[in-house]
Amino acid sequence: MAGKIRKHVYISGRVQGVGFRAFTTRTAHSLGVAGWVKNLADGRVEAIFSGSQEQVDKILEEVKEGPSFANVEDIEIIDENYKGQYDGFEVRY
Repeated sequence: MAGKIRKHVYISGRVQGVGFRAFTTRTAHSLGVAGWVKNLADGRVEAIFSGSQEQVDKILEEVKEGPSFANVEDIEIIDENYKGQYDGFEVRY
């Protein structure tokens, strides 16, 4: 498991109803990042990103921008212990 990291993120702003989860899923698949993304009742988006430092850094850059109709105001990033790989990347409900 050397070199693998995991980040738990909360993204605030106009991030629901703008294709944010689909954007994040496509980006994760293209970068080989594992984990999940979901909408929260308070209007934020929550996600887990798991992979190499480079992969996770790149997806964090991408979600800070988001899809064209999104307006990301804040992103909270929590380092977590790497606990094994998720099997791909999925949208959770």
